[in-house]
Amino acid sequence: MSGELKAENSPEVEAAIAEYRKYLEENTDELIAATEPFVAAVIAGDVAQAKALYAPARIPYERIKPVAESFGTLDPRIDARENDVPASEFEGFHRIEKALWVAGTTAGMAPVAEQLLADVEELRRKVRTVELQAVQIANGANELLGEVSASKITGEEERYSHTDLVDFEANVEGAEAAFEAVEPLLSEKDPKLAKEIEASFEDVYAALEPYRRGDGFVSYTELSKADTRKLAQEIDALAEELSRVPAQIVQ
Repeated sequence: MSGELKAENSPEVEAAIAEYRKYLEENTDELIAATEPFVAAVIAGDVAQAKALYAPARIPYERIKPVAESFGTLDPRIDARENDVPASEFEGFHRIEKALWVAGTTAGMAPVAEQLLADVEELRRKVRTVELQAVQIANGANELLGEVSASKITGEEERYSHTDLVDFEANVEGAEAAFEAVEPLLSEKDPKLAKEIEASFEDVYAALEPYRRGDGFVSYTELSKADTRKLAQEIDALAEELSRVPAQIVQ
């Protein structure tokens, strides 16, 4: 990474990192709490319950995606999509998703579910000590939203359950938390950009709102190409603004 962090050891930078680490810790705690009943339903063979708990269990994980690469092999073990990894390594949430929605059974999924729980427990331990930098946090928010608009928008993430909009909202929430952690550093340099980004986050949430149903969203299959194009445009606009943040918080 070119350039050094703005006053890397300054109280302001340390405060930003501490704020974001707290967010990571809170969400990995929530991830454990949500994954445990999901795994229990899978092991018990309760397909209906496992389906109901699948999307909620993924929300905390999708919120911490801005720094997912920091977790090494844990990210693909937990969240790899089919064809992203060799067939023998396809496990985690999406392996179970396929069993639930394609096969309609949890047969053979108990070991996968048990490993998923072990992996998210390991993740919770890692976030307490993983090295974080302010620029990395800001870059992660931008890169995550870029991934949403470039590839996730096609529906490839939740290709069996079609719960993509739950993931989208969680990704936006996670990007917003990352931005909020570094916002004090940005506001020193470019308060106008900080305000523009805040407004753009609201625009993205507003764009998601028509598809909300109760605590979740409509199936992604219900969206038209025009719908997904509009969502992509809003997310792209936000990502473009976020891409300008890292340069503002380096010397």
